[in-house]
Amino acid sequence: MEGGTRPARRRARPARGRASGDDEHAAKDTDEKRSPMAATDTVAPPTGTIRYWAAAKAAAGTAEEPYAAHTLADALAAARDRHRAEPEFARVLLRCSFLIDGDPVGTRDHHAVQLADGGTVEVLPPFAGG
Repeated sequence: MEGGTRPARRRARPARGRASGDDEHAAKDTDEKRSPMAATDTVAPPTGTIRYWAAAKAAAGTAEEPYAAHTLADALAAARDRHRAEPEFARVLLRCSFLIDGDPVGTRDHHAVQLADGGTVEVLPPFAGG
């Protein structure tokens, strides 16, 4: 080497887009992005009305109340929590059928039934006499 200068050394570059110590954070970020609930956790849930009929109305002590939930399961869980002082309410819900904006839920999993903003959940206990 002439003149006492050293050639410039290149520094090793970290993996693309991330510093080398961020691998565990990268995995977490990826998992959160892939989680189906990650998107719905940050979005305000839809709001609407739950209407109770007959025995459900009597057990709830009201004809209707608001919901703020993504799914029917979430709305019913919140309603059970609100009416926990009325133990008959939870028992009545077990026998009820449900309409979401006029469409019967039937045997669908309540976790899979999405609710819409401004929607209506009708809670229908069994009726005698058809």
